Amino acid sequence: MSFTLLLNHDAKTPKYKQIVKSVIGSIERGVLKQNDQLPSINELSEEYYLARDTVEKAYKELKALGVIDSVRGKGYYILNEKPTQLRVLLVMNKMSAYKKAIYEAFVSTLGDRATVNLHIHHGNTRVFKDIIKESLGHYHYYVIMPHFYSETDSNALLGILRQIPPQELILLDKDLPDLLETHPSVYQDFTHDLYDALEAGKELLDKYEELVLVFPQDVKYPPEIVTGFRNFCAHHKKASRIISTAKEENDLAGRAYVVFEDSDLAQLVKKSKQKSLVLGSNMGIVSFNDTPLKEVLADGITVVSTDHEQMGTSAAKLILEAKIAKIKNPFGLIPRKSL
Repeated sequence: MSFTLLLNHDAKTPKYKQIVKSVIGSIERGVLKQNDQLPSINELSEEYYLARDTVEKAYKELKALGVIDSVRGKGYYILNEKPTQLRVLLVMNKMSAYKKAIYEAFVSTLGDRATVNLHIHHGNTRVFKDIIKESLGHYHYYVIMPHFYSETDSNALLGILRQIPPQELILLDKDLPDLLETHPSVYQDFTHDLYDALEAGKELLDKYEELVLVFPQDVKYPPEIVTGFRNFCAHHKKASRIISTAKEENDLAGRAYVVFEDSDLAQLVKKSKQKSLVLGSNMGIVSFNDTPLKEVLADGITVVSTDHEQMGTSAAKLILEAKIAKIKNPFGLIPRKSL
């Protein structure tokens, strides 16, 4: 056995994590086999000019991962042969019914070919940075949902993502052209998706005098959606407004509302009944993301939605087939009686 440590002294990845990744990579390539002995802590630190504490920290982590074991007086040995399962880190911005659908389809498609660890970054770059820092070198793939909503967060995000080797990074739900490196992704085109969906329902929308986008301020949604809405209204010279909540809306007749939150949807349906308005006739509603309840509520709520299950399935197939591709996830209008 001849083990060569792959080490980049100029890389931002901590050296102990580079050691961990190099050992695991050597196992996966068949260079290291079960019961092979690793160099001692002193030998490795002297040969590669590393602090003894750095090597010791790496060996402790490899032991905790079940990759190596130690025998008193004899040193460190490879415990397992090449792993049969891929290790995948999935990082989402939040958990919701729609994200749960993505997760379940992703895990189901991977099946027993992979183990998946899920983390949530809550749109917080500090939390996201810590997740990636602790995870580098431990996974074959990093599947990231990169939803951050301020310019500062976006710039910091690119720096964090560039620490991940491009072939190991898969972007989910949103692509980042500014990342430049070639990487796979399964994405929504938030600007054009809404525009195209509204275009598909143009004949239904024509009977309304005004379109109103209810775009919450306290819940973060991609700002490109606003651009798509404005572009559609401008192109068709349609009167439009953007509001943050439906609470203060009273004059509903002749208007069609595009809503995100179920609370706003409930407000509008309730008010339409109070004012004896007929959904799909003198008032319209289009809701983001489909659910079984929206299908039956008030004889059916028109929705614009991506296929969340397909997104999870496509991301898993990129991993299983080791493909580098950018896949636009299906998005469209499902017309029902509310429009």
